Amino acid sequence: MMKSLPKFKNPIPKLNKPVALDCTIILAVIGGLIGVSITGGYTQFIIGLVAITTVLCVGLNVLYGLTGLVSLGQVGFFAIGAYASAILTLAGLTFWFSLFAATIIAAIAGCVLAISAVRMAGPFLAMVTIAFAFIVEHGAIEWRSLTGGQNGLMGFPMPQIGSYVFAERDLVMLCVIVGGIGLLAFRRLAVSGWGMAMTSMRDAEIAASSLGYNAFAVKASGFAIAAAMAGLAGALYAPLMMFIAPSNFPISQSILYLFAVILGGAGTVLGPLVGASVSVLLPELLSDFAEYRLLIFGALLIVVLLIAPRGLVGVVERFIPIAKRGVTAIPPAEIEAGLKAYPKSDGLTVDDVSIAFGGVKAVNSVSFAAKPGQVTSIIGPNGAGKTTLLNIISGFYKPTEGAVRIGDQDIAGRPTDFAARSGIARTYQATRLFENMSVIDNVIAGLPVGRFGAPFSVIASDKNRSHAAGLLAFCGYAGDIDARAGDLPHVDRRLVEIARSLATKPGVLLLDEPAAGLMHADKVSLAKLLRQLADAGITVVLVEHDMEMVMGISDHILAVDAGTPIIFGSPQAVQNDPQVIAAYLGDGEMKARPRPIPFEPGASPVIETLRLTAGYGAAPVLQSVDLKVQQGEMVALLGANGAGKSTFLTALAGLLRPVKGQIVLNNEYIHTLAPHQIVEQGLILVPEGRQVFPELTVRENIELGAYKQPKPVSKDELEAILKRFPRLRDRINSLAGHLSGGEQQMMAIARGLVAKPKALLLDEPSLGLAPAMTEELYAILGELRDDGVTILLVDQMATMALSVADYAYVLEQGQVVAQGKASELRRDERLIAAYLGGAEQTTKEPKKVAQ
Repeated sequence: MMKSLPKFKNPIPKLNKPVALDCTIILAVIGGLIGVSITGGYTQFIIGLVAITTVLCVGLNVLYGLTGLVSLGQVGFFAIGAYASAILTLAGLTFWFSLFAATIIAAIAGCVLAISAVRMAGPFLAMVTIAFAFIVEHGAIEWRSLTGGQNGLMGFPMPQIGSYVFAERDLVMLCVIVGGIGLLAFRRLAVSGWGMAMTSMRDAEIAASSLGYNAFAVKASGFAIAAAMAGLAGALYAPLMMFIAPSNFPISQSILYLFAVILGGAGTVLGPLVGASVSVLLPELLSDFAEYRLLIFGALLIVVLLIAPRGLVGVVERFIPIAKRGVTAIPPAEIEAGLKAYPKSDGLTVDDVSIAFGGVKAVNSVSFAAKPGQVTSIIGPNGAGKTTLLNIISGFYKPTEGAVRIGDQDIAGRPTDFAARSGIARTYQATRLFENMSVIDNVIAGLPVGRFGAPFSVIASDKNRSHAAGLLAFCGYAGDIDARAGDLPHVDRRLVEIARSLATKPGVLLLDEPAAGLMHADKVSLAKLLRQLADAGITVVLVEHDMEMVMGISDHILAVDAGTPIIFGSPQAVQNDPQVIAAYLGDGEMKARPRPIPFEPGASPVIETLRLTAGYGAAPVLQSVDLKVQQGEMVALLGANGAGKSTFLTALAGLLRPVKGQIVLNNEYIHTLAPHQIVEQGLILVPEGRQVFPELTVRENIELGAYKQPKPVSKDELEAILKRFPRLRDRINSLAGHLSGGEQQMMAIARGLVAKPKALLLDEPSLGLAPAMTEELYAILGELRDDGVTILLVDQMATMALSVADYAYVLEQGQVVAQGKASELRRDERLIAAYLGGAEQTTKEPKKVAQ
């Protein structure tokens, strides 16, 4: 019997990527040199153009591929380098000095342009760089005494070493060698602290700033490098051409250079070489169609962007097996010991801090002290100013008054990167990872705390990888450390973001709703981690809506409402404080008009959900929710922030596809319909935050509500709306963006009513409104209820909502924990527990999960 052949798991050996790239570049250089040696004339000249274009594209690859900035003015730096080299050599200076000087002059020009350019983004940045290229081109035309004007300059001496004068073949060989050195330098730069800073800034500028990177310094560095490389290319171009004039540097060349980088593969090492080869050789192959060159390039670029967004090199890289670097993670015990050894400050002190936006004080005279080794939580209803306060502490906002101290140092008003380097780290409500970097590189990005380090030293050293892997394991991340961060599930994104924050060795850690969207077991693990960090001596400041977590791990709690502090004390004191309860549930003083006749439910509901489960990513926010709204009934859906109320309305409106369960509207299933089809069925959502169209008038905003109706809004219908909302009558032709918050909310409801809804969904209509405006709004809601409009209401002011509603449901962690007539739920202790947690949840140890 024949023996079976042995099986091999990997018939194709995996490559070491850095070594493979270096070898490829060296082979390309050798191939180029051989090509120059065995050819002559025009072919030799074309090889030189490919090499020079590669040099320029390497710089543009730094700017666009790493930093993410689009420049359409690279031909301007190219011209500066060419003219500087030509003028200096004609003045009698050596080629080598002129080459160096041209590079420096172009780099300085790049820095000068960066001062204004990097403060812009998108089309404005592109326009600035285009304007720069026009200035250089027309400057070369008009400055005839220096540049020769349209006649140009010619007769440049060739490079010389000793008595040996370069021939054209020698100059092309020099260009090939410089191009190879540029590619090798890019590879080393990309994996250095400089490259890490640039890619971090490209993927998430706010997060990069909170790690200590100075946005201007990073972007200006990218501009300077790109300009210097373009100047170097221009200095090589002048002696190769032996003649330069403004016609050699048209603005269209900048577009072709960017085309070459994108086509080859932006951010890849070999992309500039491949892109330069195509952009130079393709016109030669299509010389008979020269007038269609840009058309062909444009079509080719569209094809590449659609089929291969990472360019030709990116496509090839996907099919080459790359060996992953092994890593030995530092054990959790050593990580914890390292956390305890971090240099600690005396904690965080916020002293009488205030900030106003448009005359409205978002934070009003807030003071508290967060001490090392403790968890200090900040709580409050929506719009209380919690995130604004974190933004002040971390340097995103400059307070109008007050101080923020780390020890004895006042950092109020200092930029975010300064706050990070002073020992403040933070996470965000919506995680801000560097999506196109690996998980471990995300954490390594935090290790330098904003310092670039040596330009060609590898930042992902074995030591740094071990440290980063240890931090990930300590935080509970158990996935692939080399996975792309943008592909992670929600819970892993949270853990990676915390690990990245810890990499900066913070004295103060700010966490903005870290438990949002997590399942209960994940929340328990997170609570244990935060308690562990505090016990290691870090000052932990937590903004969180999950009261079970807050009451379970906090040492002190600051409660705020409408930007004003209510109480700063122990969990028990805060939980029982009448003002805190009133802030969450309403003070009971404002009451809407009760029904004149008690509501009698009909036989079948207008809206019904059956075991509705929905969420984002891997973690369901809603879990098997059953809810009914009868014809003409007003139902209130209550619960703390993060309980799933807005997610429920979003699922009903079709903006979030349910994971399980059904949604029924007038005995028809609608959970498979698109949002616009649900609107046609008569289910209308008035979203949180009003979502008005600020550049349209009030009339136009209201009329847009009838977009799906067979007829436009008639005068009688508009008059009926204005009669119900008299505040809007005098502002009917005003821009919606000029209305107050309350007026915008009324307009949003009016927009929903003209759609003739079978049911109206209202998401937080009182959010951010003054008490008088809230009472006026609820009086209108009472009238709508009495007129038979079916309403499902979500509002943070529970007592106000219950005073106008007929029936109510209470959500907690995505599940219905209480329901009943609104009049009965007002006195239900489960309502308070849903907002502020139960009394048994005030221990420092996180609540254990039932097995």
